[in-house]
Amino acid sequence: MNGDPQRRLNPQDYKTLSLAALGGALEFYDFIIFVFFAGVMGKLFFPADLPEWLRQMQTFGIFAAGYLARPLGGIVMAHFGDRVGRKKMFSLSILLMALPTLLMGLLPTYAALGVAAPLLLLLLRILQGAAIGGEVPGAWVFVAEHVPRRRIGFACGTLTAGLTVGILLGSFVATLINALISGQDIVRWGWRIPFFLGGVFGLAAMYLRRWLRETPVFLEMQARQMLAKELPLKSVIVNHQKAVILSMLLTWLLSAGIVVVILMAPLWLQQQAGVPAALALEANCLATIALAAGCVVTGAVIDTLGAGKTFTYGCLMLAVFSWLFYHAGGGHPLQLFVAYGLAGFSVGVVGGVPYVMVHVFPAAVRFSGISFSYNIAYAVFGGLTPIFVTLLMKITPMAPAWYVLGLALMGVALGIFLPADLRRILPLGDRINSAA
Repeated sequence: MNGDPQRRLNPQDYKTLSLAALGGALEFYDFIIFVFFAGVMGKLFFPADLPEWLRQMQTFGIFAAGYLARPLGGIVMAHFGDRVGRKKMFSLSILLMALPTLLMGLLPTYAALGVAAPLLLLLLRILQGAAIGGEVPGAWVFVAEHVPRRRIGFACGTLTAGLTVGILLGSFVATLINALISGQDIVRWGWRIPFFLGGVFGLAAMYLRRWLRETPVFLEMQARQMLAKELPLKSVIVNHQKAVILSMLLTWLLSAGIVVVILMAPLWLQQQAGVPAALALEANCLATIALAAGCVVTGAVIDTLGAGKTFTYGCLMLAVFSWLFYHAGGGHPLQLFVAYGLAGFSVGVVGGVPYVMVHVFPAAVRFSGISFSYNIAYAVFGGLTPIFVTLLMKITPMAPAWYVLGLALMGVALGIFLPADLRRILPLGDRINSAA
């Protein structure tokens, strides 16, 4: 990928990885904090006489708009990332997230602005979606092109763990605010605090990223005049269909693990297993920590065993432990914590997804290829999965278990058929130049 493939990680590598993971965690916090205060914001940004179901639908519609904006923002930023530099877009993405988050905390409510209030909220949410669409693929490419080739899995897994910590941070801040501030004060002013925090910390992370260096791979392509001659996205669609399909399927697996097992499970535990809300959230925090650990472990393992064996064995673990969680997690609290912790750790197999993506696209269109595949797939599967699983629950309350099981078995199949050398997926000419 770059430099001496056998060298160890040096202090500059650790600095790059730390700053990338920190920024990614704060961006994910900014993107996800909305959902923890959706109930309060629905009351503040829509007319009081609206039926509750309609208010909730409109509020979550604004939340979903962020997912729908991800592909456009990601593709545009990736285009310039492949043409003018990874670092510039890496810094832009965090600025594009921090400012809208800060402005959300300053927004007047419906009582002050009328219909303009939810429209402004929608606009800011779209900007957040565009930012996260560029951040995740950009971060994966950035760290993969900095570290030694034999440590790419560990770097990508660690970065993905950092992104999941952003979800945990959002849950922690929401829990803390609800514990320290009364319900009335949260409605009056407390809901603004997490947005202020996200905006300020995001701007601080953007300042820290100024110390990062452009990737050696991009600098070498620039020096050799090997940058994409045509529109990078056109090259991705025309020449790299296999890589796109594989990346989209792996993103589907990633979205199933994160959305169903981590984000949707607390509500499922409360409604279907009768678990108290506080206990469900505590177990969710443990599962998220276990997920972060699983991502790091998967990254380290994939550097040794390769993608095929890692996904085969890892997805088998996901199938077993997620099934165990949904069928035994509603019992004694200790049983819940053990089952949910194991399920969260097994979801960590998704930490190997970026390892595959950065290998199956050549350097000249790597950012665009990953961004297009990941963001389109996540917009579709991440957006539709909650609706689909909720509809299936009318047939069986174990719908989440069956859904994750099906995707885990797909992951096993992908692992079995992945070539030992992922560059074999590339066309011959790109395969020759993919180690630039």
